[in-house]
Amino acid sequence: MKKITKFSSFILILSFVLVLAACGSSSSGANSNKVKEVKVGVVGNSDDPIWEQVNKNLKKDNIQVKLVKFTDGIIANQSESNKELDLTAFQHHAFLNQEIKQKGYKFTVIGESYIVPLNVYSKKIKSLKQIKSGDKIAIPNNVTNAGRALKVLESAGLIKLDPSKGYSPAVKDITENKKNVKIVEVDPAKIPSLLPDFAAGITNSNFIIDNKMNPVTDSIYRIKPDLNDPNNKPWINVIVARTADKNNNTYKKVVDAYHTASVANKIKKLYNGVYVPAFKY
Repeated sequence: MKKITKFSSFILILSFVLVLAACGSSSSGANSNKVKEVKVGVVGNSDDPIWEQVNKNLKKDNIQVKLVKFTDGIIANQSESNKELDLTAFQHHAFLNQEIKQKGYKFTVIGESYIVPLNVYSKKIKSLKQIKSGDKIAIPNNVTNAGRALKVLESAGLIKLDPSKGYSPAVKDITENKKNVKIVEVDPAKIPSLLPDFAAGITNSNFIIDNKMNPVTDSIYRIKPDLNDPNNKPWINVIVARTADKNNNTYKKVVDAYHTASVANKIKKLYNGVYVPAFKY
């Protein structure tokens, strides 16, 4: 009788061990299927539909992008440098290079996304030909977008700039200003709401979209963002990683999921030529 009891105890213990092993195996399997979250810093809400499509493409890889919204790209870059973000996807080459030069960030471009125009908008006039002497024009207050805005005004014939300053001139580099327009540097996110205070304003298309305006139909002057023009290379938006993570396989899959026909078609359909895909697919 004692032998039977010992044998029964042995069976119970063995069963318990097997159950634990099975649970461990099940847990391990669950972990292997756990979705990897990638935090991507963006500015505003205008790119939400693009990333929704990217997430659809990433499902097969058990990866999900979580957008972290900012109103200021400078703070977004600080957050990435501090490892509060995995990637950023809001800035063009020129802005990124300026940030790296000024702050010593160790960032690397791991993919290009799209190019958008920097157009002129107004609540007061229908054409830049209506600009009067002494009128005020608002432009972004960061170096690269201010320089790009000045180049837009030059292409419109309002001013002339020192050609030696390349694609990033400053207000002090204006060499001719026949109408004596007053250039005022303003937070680019605020320019759409401040348009009633200026004859015209220039800002990034994402801020225009966030303010329920259309960068094409609501602009009074625009330049077509031609990808074949090497002068437009600085203005292509990019996906950025910390340099130490540039070969991260998960981040590469995020870029691969972005560089697809489904995303390109989404961009073309939703933004109607405002955003132009800058990647091969």
